[in-house]
Order: sequence, then C-alpha cells, then structure tokens
Amino acid sequence: MKIRIVFILLSCQFLFASTVHRIIINGVINPAASEYIVSSIDRAENAPAELLVIEMDTPGGLMESMHKIVKAIQTSRVPVAVYVAPAGSRAASAGVFLTYAAHIAAMAPSTNIGSAHPVFGGGSPGGKPDSSASETMMEKVVNDAVAKIKSMAKSRGRNIEWAEKSIRESANITAEEALKLNVVDYIVPTLDSLLTVIDGKKVTLDDETVKTLKTAGAQVVTFEMNWREKLLDTITNPNIAYILMMLGMLGLTLELYHPGAILPGVVGGISLILGLYAMETLSVNYAGILLIVFAVILFLLEIKIPSYGVLSIGGVISLIAGSVMLFDSNLPFLHLSWQVIFGVVLITTLFFVFLVTLVVRSYKRKPTTGVEGMAGEKGEVYKALNPQGTIKVHGEFWKAVSDSPVKKGQRVEVLEVDNDTLLLKVKPIK
Repeated sequence: MKIRIVFILLSCQFLFASTVHRIIINGVINPAASEYIVSSIDRAENAPAELLVIEMDTPGGLMESMHKIVKAIQTSRVPVAVYVAPAGSRAASAGVFLTYAAHIAAMAPSTNIGSAHPVFGGGSPGGKPDSSASETMMEKVVNDAVAKIKSMAKSRGRNIEWAEKSIRESANITAEEALKLNVVDYIVPTLDSLLTVIDGKKVTLDDETVKTLKTAGAQVVTFEMNWREKLLDTITNPNIAYILMMLGMLGLTLELYHPGAILPGVVGGISLILGLYAMETLSVNYAGILLIVFAVILFLLEIKIPSYGVLSIGGVISLIAGSVMLFDSNLPFLHLSWQVIFGVVLITTLFFVFLVTLVVRSYKRKPTTGVEGMAGEKGEVYKALNPQGTIKVHGEFWKAVSDSPVKKGQRVEVLEVDNDTLLLKVKPIK
C-alpha cells in the first residue's frame, strides 16, 4: 500500500512538474543561430515552458543577427536565461549583448565575457573599424551600440558602466569579476544547480508581467537545430561558402565545354546558388568577387588563346588576390583560411590545365564521324569499280571510284572524299 502511494505521488509530481527548454549555441552568431533562437522562443511560448535556457559559447558574430535575437528576447512572453557554459566558454562580442538582454544571466566557473567593440562589414563586436569606414561613421555605430546595451542594462538592473566600457574599450572580465561587478546574476557549475538557485525568483518581463519561476526539479528538454538550420549554419561558414562558389563556377564551366554531361551542370548550379546565398548573409567585398570572376575569364581565355601560360599566371594571381579580399571584416572567424585558399587555387589551376589539355587533344584528333571521318576507313566492294561503283563501309553504301578496276567482294581503303558529290576515292587492299 505504501509503495502504491509513493508511486502515485511520484507520478503526480512528474505530471505537474514544470518544463524548462534548453538550446545550445556553440559558435558564431549568424543567421542560422538567429533563426534557431527565435524559433526556440516561439516554441517555449507555445508550450508554454517555465523558462528557456540558452547555453552559450560564442566568439561573437553578425550584428544584424544579434539585433534579431535581442529583440526576440525582449519581447518574449517566457523568461529567457543565458548561461555561459561549460567551463572554458566565453560570451564575446555579440554574446555580451545577448547576456545583457536575458532576464537571467549566469556563467560557469572559468568562463569570461567582454570585448564588445563593434566592427564594420556586417560584423559585430570584436575589432577595429575597416580602413574604408570613416571615423564619423564608426563613432555613430559605437554610440548606437552603447545606447542599446545601456538601455538593456538599466532594464535588467545590471552594471551600466562596465557595459559601456566593454564596447568603447573592449573590456573583458572573468566570471568571478562579472558576478562582483553585477554583470551577471549567478556563477553555477551546472544547469541543474542554476535551476535550483533561481527557483522562486520573480522575473519581470518587458510587458510588465511578473512571473515567479518554479524550476526546482523541472523537466529539462533540449532542442537541437533542425536540418534547415544546420544546413544554413554550415554554408554560412566563409570557407564553405567560398568552396561552394568556386565549385559552382567550375561545374558550370565543365558543362559548357562538355554539353550533355548533366551532372557537372546540376552540381555546379546548386553549389553556386548555395554559395551566393551564404555570401549574401556575410560581409562580402565585391572587388574580391570581381577578381575571382576575372581569374576564371583568364583561365578560359587560355583555352582559346595560346599565351604560353601568361594568362594562367594572371588567373592564379587574380584568384589569390580575390580570395584574400573576398570577406570584408576584421573578425577572425569571418576570414578565409590560407589552407583553403591555396587548396582551391591549386585545384582550379589543375582543372583548367586539364580542360586545356582536352581541348588541344580534340583539335589534334583525327575526325571519326561524318564525311571527314571517312578517310582511312576500309570497306568491301558491293558493285564492281570500273572505275566507278558502290562500296559498303560500316553497313552504309557509298559511291566510289578507283584508278584501277576492283572486283565485287574485294576489300578497299578510302583515300579521300569529294565533299560536293560525296564520292569516295578508294584503292584496293592487297
């Protein structure tokens, strides 16, 4: 009887336990991360969940994506907690803004937060302005970022002075310093300990709704990115986007020079579209794209014009320069790696050398079809040649003429073809 009562009590506790949603951000704040977080907030609202926890380790990311996430958190009807974890993680750049926007901010031991200075080129916090950006424009961007984070700090009751310092001076602090300066609310080693600590805490949402959290013993449900978000997250990596674009160009080029192959054209078209879509979300320097396109043009001209390698050398130089200039940002995670650049340049060069070789060979190859391909072919006399008659070549009947009489059934070789009359000149084979 006692066992049955305990079982019933445990079942009731499970049925009425609150649910906490958890998502994990481990990388750059990009359009995929933005879509992932915004959709997770919508899911938590519809459930409804007691709390949404964003477990985060990020070096920063794109400012536009960060703005969308911050707006979604501020308008959320479910409390949102940002938890910088596990140990060794960081909330740099755009991660600072997300932490300040959250209703609850927590960090694991041995983590850090800071370096929120904005950069141009679609980047968010984490570097100096590009040389192309004027000081006046940079000052406007910085002031806008400062105003935004100060507003969030005031709303959440967090350190306003350090928030401004993290942007203007790229200040960076440890988890212990963050707790001491009132940048975050808690330092906890695990998610379970965080849920225990915040149980009973009153959270004021941005619509002035006050909610008392019931998170102790809550059921934690983790939601991962769906296939679409994973695909978007993969192709928005600058190295992947660059490889897709080059693969698309090479595939379409091969299809143009070998019509009917189909596969290179299909793969090339899909790759090029995905690459261009990814680059639309990144900070792209159009001079870099033009240099890459110019490099491909030089390689193609090498096929038509015998430049003895001059056009190919120009194509290699243009391709390297365009690749280096392609992404216009000071953020290290928005740059191409040298290994990828040199690998793509080598493969592209070998591809066009291979294509040039095929074209040259096709020019030198003896025709094997049509009238031109008849010279050198062998056949059998169907109607005696005296001097004109009919021969059979590869199952086809042709009018032929010979300088000497040839009997029916004898083998002959085609010497030449009169293109006007399609008359074959032949000689007997001894």
